[in-house]
Amino acid sequence: MYRLIRAPLQPLTYSRWLHLCVPVLLVALWMFIESDAPWVPALIIAPFGLVPWMRTAEGLQAQFLLTPGERGSEESRISTVASKRWGDRWRTVLWLEIRLVLAFTAMFPTVWLPAFTVELVSVAFGHPVGGDMALPVVPPPWLAAVLVPVPLVVLLVIVFLLGELVTATATRLLGPSAAERLSVLEARTEQLLERTRIARELHDTIGHALTVAVVQAGAARAAGDPEFTERALCAIEETGRAALEDLERVLAVLRDSGPRPSQRPTLADADRLLESTRASGSRVDAELTGPLESLPGPVTREAYRILQEALTNVLRHCGPVPVRVRVAVTGDRLELEVTNPLPAGQEAAGAGGVGHGAGGGSGSGLRGMRERAALLGGSADSGPHQGGWRVRARLPLEHIR
Repeated sequence: MYRLIRAPLQPLTYSRWLHLCVPVLLVALWMFIESDAPWVPALIIAPFGLVPWMRTAEGLQAQFLLTPGERGSEESRISTVASKRWGDRWRTVLWLEIRLVLAFTAMFPTVWLPAFTVELVSVAFGHPVGGDMALPVVPPPWLAAVLVPVPLVVLLVIVFLLGELVTATATRLLGPSAAERLSVLEARTEQLLERTRIARELHDTIGHALTVAVVQAGAARAAGDPEFTERALCAIEETGRAALEDLERVLAVLRDSGPRPSQRPTLADADRLLESTRASGSRVDAELTGPLESLPGPVTREAYRILQEALTNVLRHCGPVPVRVRVAVTGDRLELEVTNPLPAGQEAAGAGGVGHGAGGGSGSGLRGMRERAALLGGSADSGPHQGGWRVRARLPLEHIR
């Protein structure tokens, strides 16, 4: 009831009224040509509903005039996709027929009720309209003055109710089909997966850069050696610059605009990663064997991120300790292993199976490594190994190729 009272003040009421009046032009044109067969327009428009793009045209018009607040929204109840199945085409035909009937229904009150108001005003001022009058009975002037607003109120009520009816019909017949809803759901799922991947990359990249910077700064302050401090500042600068490049690339993906972002780093760029770890004070014993340059793209990219996260955990939880890195292509899989000794205070925890990081701690890093490996059909695990800590990943190659 409250919506009905507010209807005269809502622009939506009049845009829906306009939508109802558009087909009246076709009906009026035909009635001017042949008034004895008003049902012919219904036959004329039926074949147009079978044309795929007609659903797009009707959907756009309905969005603009019936549900303007939902225009361009993914949650719109009215679809603007062309008909792809015969079910959608027959629904479009039914929509065109019902729309024509509703327009024909709205035509009479739109024409006659304003005419009633004009005649009531004339009668109230003592000047009845000559000739044939629309009013069935001519009331006294005083009564005509009282009844002047009644036809307009009735017209607004009819327009409001017909607007609600045509909107409900449009959402039913022009709404997304089951196949379209499934397609939208798949697109949203892909978007969420992409955002999850981007969040994981940000965690790996920025986390590694900040860890290296913190370790370098702490080592430089403790060393009190100007030459060492200079090397540490250079390492922090290089690591920060690389992190900014990765951040710019990720933000470009999120914006979906701007220049094409650079390619994600691969194992071919592992030297830069190892050097930044060495610059943090760790002694890195690295051995990379096999045709790393010819690895499938998904494998080499995810392996780089796993290696980055493993080295970051070493620096974060153990500091600049010796690190042993082994990366090898063996037949149908890529094997990656990062091992490091545990500090004295963490050996007991590691032996007891409490540690979750490179000697302790927990977080999304190790979970991210396992998820990356699992997405490729491989595995990743971490835990105590020969008095130290080991991160190991196995990524298959055959089905990826």
